[in-house]
Amino acid sequence: MTIRTRLPQRTKGPGALVTGGSRGLGLFMARQLAERGCVVTIAARDAGELERAAAQLREETGAAVRTAVCDVRDRVAVRDLVREVHQRDGLDLVIANAGVIQVAPVEAVGATEFGDAMDTMFYGALHTSLEALPYLKETRGRLGLVGSVGGLLGVPHLLPYSCAKAAVGALAEGLHAEAAASGVSVTAVHPGLMRTGSHRQAEFGGDTAAEFGWFSTAAGAPLLSMDAERAARRIVDAVIQRRARLVLTAPAKAAQLAHGVAPALTTRLSGVAARLLPSASGPGALRQGAEAGEPRSPIAKIVRAWGSARNDRAVRRANQHEPGPRTSS
Repeated sequence: MTIRTRLPQRTKGPGALVTGGSRGLGLFMARQLAERGCVVTIAARDAGELERAAAQLREETGAAVRTAVCDVRDRVAVRDLVREVHQRDGLDLVIANAGVIQVAPVEAVGATEFGDAMDTMFYGALHTSLEALPYLKETRGRLGLVGSVGGLLGVPHLLPYSCAKAAVGALAEGLHAEAAASGVSVTAVHPGLMRTGSHRQAEFGGDTAAEFGWFSTAAGAPLLSMDAERAARRIVDAVIQRRARLVLTAPAKAAQLAHGVAPALTTRLSGVAARLLPSASGPGALRQGAEAGEPRSPIAKIVRAWGSARNDRAVRRANQHEPGPRTSS
């Protein structure tokens, strides 16, 4: 490992905070930070899930790992969390990762689902950033905000997610420009599809079985998705190296380029893709992937089993094996 992928060392190691750190990508990023000698605090809403994640990290890395139950939608709770981490460990690096995934046609969601996505992903990232920045200025630290390729262009059947992630991306770019003079770096991270096992925790609306089928297939397909642990390593490297922006997966980079060069054409092609996705007659209760059911078509079942096989194998290592509060990416 090269020096540039490590943080400056103190007696007990740099202090790092990862929100949404109890499972999925957040858990894998916390592991990367622990392996680099950080004293890591993982924050999420579910205490039991956090303890399982921390025990797993301690066993695998031998590092000091702290847990904090925190709802990032609550700015006061985030303020208390950030202050506690700073006073106890010092605050050198923060990654705002908490998120929710809702997969459904727009007819099957309402303003509530858009509000939930914005509250968790945008306001969660905003609260974390605003509360951490004063401390990061003291340490000339690093801040990473996890957006998505879904925030770089509107993705059909992921509109609440796309809208919230687009706001996170704009926040990261603006903060990068404004915080640079104080010595704080802000990295905008835009991953594409990753094999995090998140299809078990994502919420599905409309024809839930069909939505679960296409999403879990795409999220695990070898040519479309990326191994989440490799993605976490790339993200942590980018934040430590103070990069302004990171886009992960070849399809995500291609989509970003196409949208930048020919946005109207890209939008029309998205419309064509949307016609191939399941339809819904109207709003209804969303169901987590673990409860959504398998596609009804035998062919669709075979395709899902093939495409999602790697993602299914990631479920336990990513601590996604039990449905819980919607706090992971």
